[in-house]
Parts: sequence; C-alpha cells; structure tokens
Amino acid sequence: MAQQEPEELLEMSSDTRSILEEHDLRPLWEVEDEMGTVLDDPEADIWKWDDIKESIDAIERDVPIADLPPGFQRRVAVPINTANAISNTIYVGIQTVSPGETAPSHRHGANALRFTIDGHEDMKTVVAGEEFPMKDNDLITTPQWEWHDHVNESDETAAWLDVLDLPLVLDSLNAKNTFEYHELERQPVTKSQGYWASQYGRGRAQEDLKEDGIPGPFEGNREPTPPYRFQWEEMVESLHQRADNNDPNPNDGYSLSYVNPASGEPPLFPTMSFRAQLMQEDTDPHFHNMTEVFFVIDGEGITHIGDEAFEWSKWDIFIVPPDEIHHHEPHGEATLLAMTDRPVFEAFNLYAEAEPSS
Repeated sequence: MAQQEPEELLEMSSDTRSILEEHDLRPLWEVEDEMGTVLDDPEADIWKWDDIKESIDAIERDVPIADLPPGFQRRVAVPINTANAISNTIYVGIQTVSPGETAPSHRHGANALRFTIDGHEDMKTVVAGEEFPMKDNDLITTPQWEWHDHVNESDETAAWLDVLDLPLVLDSLNAKNTFEYHELERQPVTKSQGYWASQYGRGRAQEDLKEDGIPGPFEGNREPTPPYRFQWEEMVESLHQRADNNDPNPNDGYSLSYVNPASGEPPLFPTMSFRAQLMQEDTDPHFHNMTEVFFVIDGEGITHIGDEAFEWSKWDIFIVPPDEIHHHEPHGEATLLAMTDRPVFEAFNLYAEAEPSS
C-alpha cells in the first residue's frame, strides 16, 4: 500500500511551526521523509533546554500521537545541525508521550536507545517482550530488529532522548529497507520485568542456533546488542566511587562507558559509544576525528570549541564536531552523557586523537 506523504496527513499550527523553526528544530515525521540526502559537515552548536521544552510542549499540545502518519507515530523534536540530524552519523531526538498514550510498535535495522529526561516508574518502553520502566536518567537499549513501543501509564508526560545511528544507516549506507510496523499497536508482553537483565549477568544461556543457520527477514547475521536497562542510580554511584578512588582523566574527568551487556565491553553498539562523564574541574584541550554529542544530565559550565564558548546547564544538548579543539570548564560538579561515533572510525582503523601543539 502506498504511504501518503506526511504533509497530506498532518499540518501543525503556524505558532508551533514558528517555535520549532526559531529553535532549529523539526518534527520527526518531516525529518524521516528527507533521509537519504548528502549531508553538510556538522558545526559546533548548542540547543538550550528552555527552547527544546517550549518546542516539545507546543508539539504535545498540537499533535496527538494518534493523528500522526503511519510509520511516523513518534512525537519527537529533532535538533538540526546537518541536513536532517545533529550529525552525519548520530541522530538525537527529544520524544514525549502523554498520559494514557502509546507510541505504536515497530522495529528497524538502526541501533537505538532511550535516555530518560523526565520519567516515571509507570512510563515504560516495551522491547522484545519486556516492559522497561523509564525513570530519570535510565538508559534503555533498543536492539536492531526488535519490536518496541512506548506506553505511558502514569499521570505525567514523559520525555526522553532518542539516539540512533539513522544518518549513517539511511544516508551514508542508503539502507532503506530496514523498517517494519507491528500488526498490533502494542506488542505482547511475553517476558517478566528483569528477564533480559537476568540473562546478561553472571549466568549466560548457551546461544540458540537457527536450524539452517540462515538469517530470516529483518534479522542480521550477528547478535545485536541485547535489550537492557542501565539504571542511573547504579551508574552515578559508580561514577562517584571512581572519583573518590582515582585521578581524573585530563580530557574527560571521571567517566564510565556503557558496555554491551553480551560482551561486558564497550562499545554499546557497533556504530555508537556512550559514557557517563563526571567533571569536578576544568579539562585539558584536545581534539579527535570523531563526532561527540553531549547531553547535560546535571550541573552548569562552559565548553570551548574552536574559537567559540558554549554555556550549558541542565538538559542542554551540544555538539563537538570532528577535529575541533575543545575543553570543558564545569561550574562546580557536572555530569554529562557523551555520545560518539568512535566505533565507526575504529572499525576502519581511522580513529585519531591528540592534544594541540603549544
């Protein structure tokens, strides 16, 4: 069945359109329709939370999920730096689900995760048959090819970061046939809460082999990163333990990588790596050929990127483009989520990092 163009099905109010354009944001259903184009080089930039909040509130008022076009049923504001995303390899969006709403189930070949900004025990993302509560600062993986939907059973709107390798998959690789809708709005819940975490702890099940050894439709030829919820209360405790017992890294302060639960090693995905970063003092300047995107979990500070200085505070998002000299100056203690495309460079033996010559 031919899919209608999004603009034929949905038109936002002029006020909402103006708010989004003013803050360099676009709704997901328009961004996805233009994927597959040549992208410009990313530039250093910042998206302030107050501007993002104004935009996502406007979308929430104006756009019920049920009114969105099929395949675009995610109410998301997308920071735009290149043609369609925050970078050429990493897509970041800010998604909301209102009380009683469901973002319908689908699956895709892109790697994805959710990092909860404003969550609740009764806000759940359902992945591979398990309901994962989305509490503040929890990170929940969405593996390639796994069904996932989002269900808000609380009485408050929930917001989170969507982070995917969509620009790499859709633009650079032009891999378009990697998306499928579920026949049901909500996938059946077939696993008890905590199931996936239990399978990737100290005890591991022997890998189940397909009878013929041949991947089926929408199945890759390697095991994807499994569904997993990294609870923030555990991560932040580990960060402070590290700070209490170690010297800081001169460029990053104290940081811990989110590891692939199947291997116990970084990167979290074959195309993207993530780390929680705690800073208590200024870092030293350095540069690298990867892209880094930062989300401010807590605290305030300034990051110098090239000749520009970007002041940031809680829930702001900013980007450090490749090869730009940069360093951070936190005002007191600050915690960031760092997102990078470093695994792509390492896969081709192209990663490079250095300190500027004096």
